[in-house]
Amino acid sequence: MAYSSSPQRLLHLLSLILLLFAFCSISESSQFCDAGFGYGESCGVSSSSSTKLLIKGGTVVNAHEMEVADVYVEDGIIVAVRPNIKVGDDVTVLEATGKFVMPGGIDPHTHLDMEFMGSGTIDDFFSGQAAALAGGTTMHIDFVIPVNGSLLSGLEAYEKKSKKSCMDYGFHMAITKWDEVVSKEMEIMVNEKGINSFKFFMAYKGSFMINDELLLQAFKKCKSLGALAMVHAENGDAVYEGQRRMIELGITGPEGHALSRPPVLEGEATARAIKLAGFVNTPLYVVHVMSIDAMEEISKARKSGLKVIGEPVVSGLVLNDSWLWDPDFITAAKYVMSPPIRAAGHGKALQAALSMGTLQLVGTDHCTFNSTQKALGIDDFQKIPNGVNGIEERMHLVWDTMVESGQISVTDYVRVTSTECARIFNIYPRKGAIRAGSDADIIILNPNSSFEISAKSHHSRSDTNVYEGWRGKGKVEVTISGGRVVWLNDELKVFPGSGKYVEMRPFSYLFNGIGKADAKYLSSLKAPVKRFRATT
Repeated sequence: MAYSSSPQRLLHLLSLILLLFAFCSISESSQFCDAGFGYGESCGVSSSSSTKLLIKGGTVVNAHEMEVADVYVEDGIIVAVRPNIKVGDDVTVLEATGKFVMPGGIDPHTHLDMEFMGSGTIDDFFSGQAAALAGGTTMHIDFVIPVNGSLLSGLEAYEKKSKKSCMDYGFHMAITKWDEVVSKEMEIMVNEKGINSFKFFMAYKGSFMINDELLLQAFKKCKSLGALAMVHAENGDAVYEGQRRMIELGITGPEGHALSRPPVLEGEATARAIKLAGFVNTPLYVVHVMSIDAMEEISKARKSGLKVIGEPVVSGLVLNDSWLWDPDFITAAKYVMSPPIRAAGHGKALQAALSMGTLQLVGTDHCTFNSTQKALGIDDFQKIPNGVNGIEERMHLVWDTMVESGQISVTDYVRVTSTECARIFNIYPRKGAIRAGSDADIIILNPNSSFEISAKSHHSRSDTNVYEGWRGKGKVEVTISGGRVVWLNDELKVFPGSGKYVEMRPFSYLFNGIGKADAKYLSSLKAPVKRFRATT
């Protein structure tokens, strides 16, 4: 039957189309909610609604103390922490009796939406942060990669990438070349853009690596700005030679990656960076400490009074390199990262160093690539994109590995997963504390509940997980970000654009006493010596 083209008929047809479109949109939104990913008000979460919360009866844990108390939150800020807080009916009450109420985790080391090794990390600022929130991390600090060496262009690119953020974040800045323009841009980053740390690569020859002469100049600039110098510590020249050696031996699989950059090269570069930073007298932060060799250099430096921070990452603490020898390429390749995951024994030593305070905080170096991307290096390990997951798993794995085993206390757990990071990057006590006036970034952890890690259930976009099958105790049951409950009953309710950029001021506590040390050094020189010229 022919359909009439009368205006009434056309209007009716248009109404049906609009109704069908609306139904599809609602259905799609519901699917996101059912999957645990909420987008704004479609999942009952409003970006503009103010939230009043009372967390009742839990054990409140900070880095140096714990007490049974209630926590009252209003408009994203912790208002009060004390026992028996009374509230009205307009306040949402979360029962936490028998559970730990802690500051949300802060991950100091991530790479979201980063172009690297001919590919790009699979997690962007929404999926990566959503995964973090599901695991109890409420803030991270990501590394801005310059564009053609330009810091300003790099920051502009990352500002666009981060518009979809669903939790708070900050930025470090990588330095991939050195000249006067970069030096001036560093001043802008610190004085105007809220960035107080700069990362230098001693590895990746031919791309990111800078030599010792430039490293010295950069360290001096960091010191003058009150910014923290960070290093990826591997001897890039020796790694390059090691890679050539492996290829000549016909070792082209993932195991070649670990064999080409052994612990001694990490230890050497760590020692060199420490000595150069000591020569300049500026604090140093060594990222992703993966070996006994590097850890021992940090320990020696700290005992001598140098201001050196050592950051292990969770993969280095709990995994070993045996997976790199797996006969299945995809299985082996997912463990490729730099510096490499080390042989059994290194992880236990790093755990001990963390428990003794030789290493200060735990990051992830979350830098995810899927199986297809990893397969770019199926014939040559040098082409396998480097990186593993961890942003969602860190809080659970540190609890299970370090607290459940008795290696660290509950208060130490808060210190190494949140508070120390906030102190180092000068955002404490806004972050990293459960106290009046702090941001309401809070987790409720049940020490008697269990967890299991799987790529089928994680929130990262990666199709693999290097911690696949891990079962343990101590589960984050509630995550509160900016005063909003975003993780509850294993459901994630987040929406893009709700995260805030956190500016980080220069001259953290690590710079205390630097001026006095410089003055002491100058007074010790007993120079220049005044000499008399002999007369004839």
